[in-house]
Amino acid sequence: MNMVNVKINGMPLSVPADYTILQAAKEAGIEIPTLCYLKDLNEIGACRMCVVEVKGARSLVASCVYPVNEGMEVFTNTPKVLKSRKMTLEMLLSVHNRSCLTCKRSGNCELQALCKELGVETADRFEGSMPDSTYDDSTLHLVRDNSKCILCRRCVAACANQHVAVIGPNSRGFDTHIGCMFEQPLGAVSCVSCGQCITACPTGALTERDQCGEVMEALADPEKYVVVQTAPAVRAALGESFGYPIDTNVEGKMVAALRRMGFDKVFDTNFGADLTIMEESHEFLERVKNGGVLPMITSCSPGWIKFCEHYYPELLPHLSTCKSPQQMTGAMVKTWFAQREGIDPSKIVVVSVMPCTAKKFEVKRDDMNAAGEEIADVDIAITTRELARLIQLYSLDFRKLPEEKFDDVMGEFTGAGVIFGATGGVMEAALRTAADVLEGRSVEEIEYKEIRGTEGFKEAVYHIAGMDVKVAVVSGLKNAAAILDRIKKGEADYHFIEIMCCPGGCVNGGGQPIQPASVWNFNNVKALRAKALYDEDQAMTLRKSHENSQIKKLYEEFLGEPGSHKAHELLHTSYVVRSRY
Repeated sequence: MNMVNVKINGMPLSVPADYTILQAAKEAGIEIPTLCYLKDLNEIGACRMCVVEVKGARSLVASCVYPVNEGMEVFTNTPKVLKSRKMTLEMLLSVHNRSCLTCKRSGNCELQALCKELGVETADRFEGSMPDSTYDDSTLHLVRDNSKCILCRRCVAACANQHVAVIGPNSRGFDTHIGCMFEQPLGAVSCVSCGQCITACPTGALTERDQCGEVMEALADPEKYVVVQTAPAVRAALGESFGYPIDTNVEGKMVAALRRMGFDKVFDTNFGADLTIMEESHEFLERVKNGGVLPMITSCSPGWIKFCEHYYPELLPHLSTCKSPQQMTGAMVKTWFAQREGIDPSKIVVVSVMPCTAKKFEVKRDDMNAAGEEIADVDIAITTRELARLIQLYSLDFRKLPEEKFDDVMGEFTGAGVIFGATGGVMEAALRTAADVLEGRSVEEIEYKEIRGTEGFKEAVYHIAGMDVKVAVVSGLKNAAAILDRIKKGEADYHFIEIMCCPGGCVNGGGQPIQPASVWNFNNVKALRAKALYDEDQAMTLRKSHENSQIKKLYEEFLGEPGSHKAHELLHTSYVVRSRY
């Protein structure tokens, strides 16, 4: 590795030659503030918060994009630098909606944090006209309030990185604002509801559509039987909202919190993940044996499904017809569980806690009503962030809660269900079951490490029962588009493909806790969250979906066998062709 020698604030340092000043400063333990910069996503040097002085340079330079070179001398906190940063903040505040006390991002807003750090108390000297702003609540998953936008363009980069690019800067100069083509509302364009723009936003300009009030109303209704289910990735990130390290699994405290809110049953979506594997593995093997459409592609991620419906409708026959774990769990609550407990399914409210904003869209899809035309499988989908908000609304001291277990019936799960939250997890879980079925024995080698990791594309070939099974794992829609183009050209000879909408999988979903750029830029947050799930899988006795005793009981008592007529009726779904424009 080529190294160069630099000085930062008089301290000599040797750093890789391809570093920027921002990276070099971090290596030296010096923090340089940023607003627009997101590593590998939005490196444009636009906001000017990260400016520094470089000896010999004619003006201040943006450290996030300025490369180091041999002998460079950098000064990060001179009076000139601090004055520039403070003025930048004052100018941003002069056109900003400063109703911070009622903003969902208060306390977790990067603009607010920098103003406190740099001692900005007023924006009076730049007060004047305010640009026109838009409030857009046309989608099921998010609310856009341009009065809080600082034009950092991080959301634009995130949307483009998802191959969707339905938002961008409109107009020029003082009137510049972020919007859709021809100023259409977001609900009128081919947004896939992934929420990556929300997690990229440094302020409260983009937030999830909050449904905490609906949950509280259901819990307060004595006529309703309220059931909650939690996705695997939620336990790997919820703790971040309460000061825990990023890789902390808070499953037990999460269950305790939900029980104290008053939910009648606390179930685990991992049960639905195990059930999904049973159906998906059966479907895959049937396609292989009977000449079905290959490669088969997973259907767990609603953002990915919507993307395929908008952008690649000709490839819909490749999708598994299995509902997602969220929907399967909801369907079984309102059929099997309701029947067992003698509860009218119309009285049951199923709340799901998901790392994903697209789940808010998924619950409203057609063909998601196993218990009857007017009875949705899932009634309300909230994000990890909304669950953290509910815990606070119910005045629960999260860190002092005991460790508790999920309720029986749909509280048992295997390690295969747990790893659904990480990219590659669905494929690995499916292979664990498919290998046992094809080999006709319990295969001991269940670590499919070639398809683990946060990379956007992975592939492998596994020799199972005399057959070479070629698989691919993709996360992020830019990578999904690349592999779909190869399928269209006949260049992708895979048997099975896992696609997750969000880069890194559900652990990086649009509904997860928002880490500031200062954390995101220098830590692999996706890998840390995924580690919490793989650690839980490794510690479990049962690590294959078909070993789940409650899943076995479900098939014995209710469904018959994987792929049965009843299973298809309740656990499978259909897709629609959606307009791109």
